[in-house]
Amino acid sequence: MKLFIKYMVSLRCKMIVKSELEKLGLSEYSIELGMVEVLETPAIEQLERLKRNLLKFGLELLDDKKSILISRIKSAIIDMVHYRDELPVMKYSDYLAEKLGYDYKYLSNMFSEVKGITLQKYIILHKIEKVKELLLYQQLNLTEIAYKLHYSSVAHLSNQFKKVTGLSPSFYKKMKENRTQNLENI
Repeated sequence: MKLFIKYMVSLRCKMIVKSELEKLGLSEYSIELGMVEVLETPAIEQLERLKRNLLKFGLELLDDKKSILISRIKSAIIDMVHYRDELPVMKYSDYLAEKLGYDYKYLSNMFSEVKGITLQKYIILHKIEKVKELLLYQQLNLTEIAYKLHYSSVAHLSNQFKKVTGLSPSFYKKMKENRTQNLENI
């Protein structure tokens, strides 16, 4: 049986869910961001207890189809952008359609209707968050970051970054470095 969990977006969340499943005596089959597949069908009491326990950690067991699909879309994007060493070479629309088993237009329309933001904009926001993270780690320069995240050029990345954050990537990096230096001087 597949269980879908809202806000399950990190490895820490996966560990919490695994722990809660074990407390309930449920055999874990597989666990991914936003989804768990258990071997046996849990009793209603077990599902209610799981629901209550997950809420304590800010996680939500989903039961309606629209919420489940939106959660799966978000988890696929978060996994794609934040937890893979390389983004897929194929178009994001093809990747999501293949991964989720739905036509991209359907996924996009559903996502926009429910979240009030386009799927493309959501992907861009996550890519910019990844750029911020990579800038702070200082292991890659802007050219390498642009290549890693499949931007057509550094200029394209910089324009998108500025559009989302209001800052250029270099100013953002310098601002964070200054802040760190100021904290070290205290």
